[in-house]
Amino acid sequence: MAQSRSGARQPLSVTKPKLAAQKPVQQPAGTAGSAAAPTSPKRKTTRTYGLKPSQRAAPVAHSPRTMAEKRALALVVLERLKAEYPDAHCELDHRNAFELLCATILSAQCTDARVNMVTPELFARYPDAQALRAARLEDVEAIIRTTGFFRAKAKSLVGMATALVDRHGGAVPRTIAELVPLPGVGRKTANVILGNAFDLNEGIVVDTHVQRLARRFGLTREPDPIGIERALMPLFPQQDWALLSHLLIWHGRRTCTARKPACGACVVQDVCPSAGRAD
Repeated sequence: MAQSRSGARQPLSVTKPKLAAQKPVQQPAGTAGSAAAPTSPKRKTTRTYGLKPSQRAAPVAHSPRTMAEKRALALVVLERLKAEYPDAHCELDHRNAFELLCATILSAQCTDARVNMVTPELFARYPDAQALRAARLEDVEAIIRTTGFFRAKAKSLVGMATALVDRHGGAVPRTIAELVPLPGVGRKTANVILGNAFDLNEGIVVDTHVQRLARRFGLTREPDPIGIERALMPLFPQQDWALLSHLLIWHGRRTCTARKPACGACVVQDVCPSAGRAD
């Protein structure tokens, strides 16, 4: 019942009738259902996350469309990241190709820092393929347990060492064709070994950081690592393929992170089509 002007004041606990209840919104003819509050059209806004105030009015770089545009952007990215990370290198501790192969197998679904915590004991117990081939699986599992998936990784390590002894005299081979069939080794791991142990630029290591940055730079839309590698190879000088992976990984870990990219501190912000926008 409506309250008269001369009557007692409404207590604060009583909700006042809303304007929408007093003046129902008219629905278009033929529209069924309950009334909904009108909404104003959304304004198109440009996201400026991570940009400095002086940069927010600047136009966002467009994604490269042609191969020539992609090559030009790729060279700018390469040169700037070289200057930003002059010490970029593989962050898995190793002294030879065998140790790097073991460490790379362990790095699947695990951080390099964690791998570096367990490999000193692993390499002290099993310094070469012959020693690791003779290891008991449970002993290897106990050493690498904290790297995750330790049972599968232990089986891969012992199987890889066995294959090295049986097929290659205990030495780590120097070709992708010979590396990929080894247990626990795929193309990415093979590229790590060739580029870092033997200085052979046969391919580009595509890990999660490289995948993310390649897409953010607009260099490829390929959904899988093999497709991304094939798309990147013609864009960068072959002599820089191994270094490129380190540069992108370092930038992905330190600046262009997955959840909160620091676009305002990025050395390629002005040419990146994703600047100011998180994935």
